Amino acid sequence: MTTMNTVGRPTAPNTVDHDYKHPTLTGGRGLLQNEALIFEGDGWGKTGVDLPEPKGTGADLGGLVRSDPIGLPGLSEPEAMRHYVRLSQKNHAIDLAIYPLGSCTMKHNPRLNEKMARLPGFSDIHPLQPQSTVQGALELMDSLAHWLKTLTGMPAVALSPKAGAHGELCGLMAIRAAHEASGQHEKRRKVLVPTSAHGTNPATAAFVGYSVVEVAQTDDGRVDVADLAAKLGDDVAAIMVTNPNTCGLFERDILEISRLTHEAGAYFYCDGANFNAIVGRVRPGDLGVDAMHINLHKTFSTPHGGGGPGAGPVVLSAALAPFAPVPWVVHDEDGFDLIERPEGEAKAAFGRLCAFQGQMGMYVRALSYMMSHGSDGLRQVAEDAVLNANYIKARLSDLMSPAFPDGPCMHEALFDDEWLKGTDITTLDFAKAMIDEGFHPMTMYFPLVVHGAMLIEPTETESKAELDRFIEAMRALATAAKAGDVDRFKGAPFHAPLRRLDETRAARQPKLKWTAPDGSNIAAE
Repeated sequence: MTTMNTVGRPTAPNTVDHDYKHPTLTGGRGLLQNEALIFEGDGWGKTGVDLPEPKGTGADLGGLVRSDPIGLPGLSEPEAMRHYVRLSQKNHAIDLAIYPLGSCTMKHNPRLNEKMARLPGFSDIHPLQPQSTVQGALELMDSLAHWLKTLTGMPAVALSPKAGAHGELCGLMAIRAAHEASGQHEKRRKVLVPTSAHGTNPATAAFVGYSVVEVAQTDDGRVDVADLAAKLGDDVAAIMVTNPNTCGLFERDILEISRLTHEAGAYFYCDGANFNAIVGRVRPGDLGVDAMHINLHKTFSTPHGGGGPGAGPVVLSAALAPFAPVPWVVHDEDGFDLIERPEGEAKAAFGRLCAFQGQMGMYVRALSYMMSHGSDGLRQVAEDAVLNANYIKARLSDLMSPAFPDGPCMHEALFDDEWLKGTDITTLDFAKAMIDEGFHPMTMYFPLVVHGAMLIEPTETESKAELDRFIEAMRALATAAKAGDVDRFKGAPFHAPLRRLDETRAARQPKLKWTAPDGSNIAAE
């Protein structure tokens, strides 16, 4: 059997491409230019901009006026442009290839959403404008809130949280406020969290002042209901369960989990990070959820990470709705208004989470995504996300070991490192070799309940052709690993702009500032 290497030549599965042993004279690789740090250039004595001499000093800083050079390199416009374009070529991006990070939903962001977010009236409004001048923006926020409530089956939503963890904070603060209102807060000081939860779950609970109690997991990757029932009591404020969970599985006992929680007088917080796996098909409110954050930058395709900022609105049950943080968007025959203080109908609100109203750009993108897809399209989002993940699981299961082989997965396929035993190759080695093939590695070593975890989330936006390209690369690497081609993995990546780092040293002794070789302080501090 033969496979195709990165330039399309047939090669045996266990053959290493030795091109890396012949580095170029310039450091560049074909069209990928070698690029030094901006401070390492020779532009210290020039500037790319001509400014007129100021009339008078105009300084009122006294002895604090700078006397040394500012320490910034000078670049012309084409030099600056080339510098940043060359740097961009060293980054993986969703516009380049599949981004298989599990539990992150790194998917394509439709350009229509970006165009809408840049419309005048959305992109240039200010949070301190009079409300009479931003009626359209408030109407958009109200429409977004309506559809978030419709999709989740929940009666209320707080839009202002700015990320998933911020949404968790919002939900637990609403839960705490509800217990305080009922006189139960001093008694209910525990939050139950499964072993496979996102790390932000226990961190958020601790931040709000609760003690965290871990709930066991069953052998098939789900919440151990018996252990949960044993730990529920009148000292528990809430449980935090991700559904679908971090192992890429739907909690089949979710109704029983909800029943036991409410029977104990606690609230059910659901981590909605994986909502894209069930959007349009399952309403969390029907499952007994009391609070759930929704990552707009994941489920509804707004930019993730550095493309942010993010947004994490929180939907709330009727029991928690009165405690939602301000501001609240309300409307009557006179138009839209913001209730910005905990008074009147918002008197039970626990306060504010942020200074203003949240991330308008994220609201526009998310609503654009909803309106362009419609109800049938959003349902297909979930169906395609689950189909793609199961396709990857099915195509790789004969070479790699699924962590939970029985039954289908949801939106992500989870493998462990059992199949690598005896090869002297680790999950990290395998991931580094993926870089040489032009793919961003999957999530490694998470969830922690799976040894050597490899968590792959293809998302719903990948075509079968792109999935097949990714799968064939994974199969070729797996075949090479099993054939004993250790050198391919231990030294990888060979073709990346930089070789493998000493990651422990990089974490413990990071270099945060460039210093000129001669020791002179010409760089900005």
